Amino acid sequence: MSSQATRGSGPTKQHHTPRYYAHRVHESLTTRVSKFLCTLFLALLLVVGVICFIVWLSLRPHRPRFHVRDFSMPALSQETGFENPEISFNVSDRNPNQHIGIYYDSMDGSVYHRDRRIGATPLLFPFYQEPKNTTWVFGQLSGDTLAINNNSWNNLMFDRAMGMVVFRLELTATIRFKKLGGSTVVAKVVVACDNCVSFQPHHCCQYLIAAPVEFANASGTMRKRTYV
Repeated sequence: MSSQATRGSGPTKQHHTPRYYAHRVHESLTTRVSKFLCTLFLALLLVVGVICFIVWLSLRPHRPRFHVRDFSMPALSQETGFENPEISFNVSDRNPNQHIGIYYDSMDGSVYHRDRRIGATPLLFPFYQEPKNTTWVFGQLSGDTLAINNNSWNNLMFDRAMGMVVFRLELTATIRFKKLGGSTVVAKVVVACDNCVSFQPHHCCQYLIAAPVEFANASGTMRKRTYV
C-alpha cells in the first residue's frame, strides 16, 4: 500500500509527439537565423557608416592655413624713419585639402598698432589655388597705403624705447571652394596675427603669436572660429 503511494507520488514522464520536437527544432533554427541576420545587418551598417564618414572627411572643405614668415619695419631703426616709413611682410597660404581647390576672389591686408589701423592694401589678384599647394603672399605698405601721423609715430617710438613693438596683421579674403562635381561653397576668411619687432638683445620674438581665424559664409555669419 505504501509502496504504491510512493510510486504514484513521483514525477511522471511526458511523452511528446514527433510534431512537438519538429516544432522546437524549427523555433531554434528560426532564432539562430534571426540573430545571424541581425548581426550581419549591424556589421554592414557599421561598415557603411565608417565609409561614409571617411568620404565626408575627404570631401569636407578645410580652411586654408596661414603663417607669417617675415614681418619688418626698417623705419623703426632709422633716425629719419618718420619721413618714409615702410612695412613689408611675407605670409604662406596653404591649401590642406586633398581634392578641393580654392578660388580667391579677393584678399586685403591691414596692419594695426595699439588696435588702430595704420595701413591697408589689396593683396594678390584673383587666383585659383590647387589642392595641397602653398601660395606666398607678399605685402608692402608705404606712401598712401601707410597712414602714420605724428601721434602714431610717437607711440611707435615709445614702444621701441620699451624694447618691443607689437603689430597686428589682418588678412581678409573672399574664397570659394571647388568641390568634386563642380559645386562651390562661398566663404569669408579673416586671419589676425600678432607680430612683434624686438629691440632687446638676445630676445627671440616669434612672428606668429596668435592667429584666430573667422570662417564665415557669404552673409557674414560666423561658422567656425579656431586657431592656426
